[in-house]
Amino acid sequence: MASQEYLDKMQLRQSYRNLWHTDLMSTIQADFPFCCLALWCGPCVSYMLRKRALYNDMSRYVCCAGYIPCSGKCGESRCPEFCLCTEVGFMFCLQQVACIFSIVAMIVGSREIQEASQILSCMSDIVYWTVCACMQTQHKIEMDKRDGKFGPPPVMAVPPFQQMSRIDQPIPPPVGYGQPYGYG
Repeated sequence: MASQEYLDKMQLRQSYRNLWHTDLMSTIQADFPFCCLALWCGPCVSYMLRKRALYNDMSRYVCCAGYIPCSGKCGESRCPEFCLCTEVGFMFCLQQVACIFSIVAMIVGSREIQEASQILSCMSDIVYWTVCACMQTQHKIEMDKRDGKFGPPPVMAVPPFQQMSRIDQPIPPPVGYGQPYGYG
């Protein structure tokens, strides 16, 4: 069972906000060259970002970031670069499946299925080009922030001096601390 102190800390944390340094719609202005690279060579950018997220230490690599049951059991420790390329190449495999469906539509000879296949292929390209490039740029900017490229990260410091109040004095304002959760 959790202690009351732990529960109080968790309630206080719920009021904290963790915001992206750049929102998704502003990534093009924030890092235009990288957004272009992500647009035209998404798999390469995915590989670079995944490796950078591991601080370029491929000994930390686990297939699919450990989110699937076979992660860590695929032999990725012997050749993590190859496994990461395969993981990133999976995006290409999905595009190939879309191509196969397009071929099937042509073999069947149905004009409606062929048109639907072309529309779906075009929509998937547009979604990839817009969302994936912006998302990858957003991740890159967050890692730039993490790695100190926007200046030093905020440092935890001793809060400023606070004077204790007496019963006959008003309570001093909370200096250096936010309003406690659930009060106010």
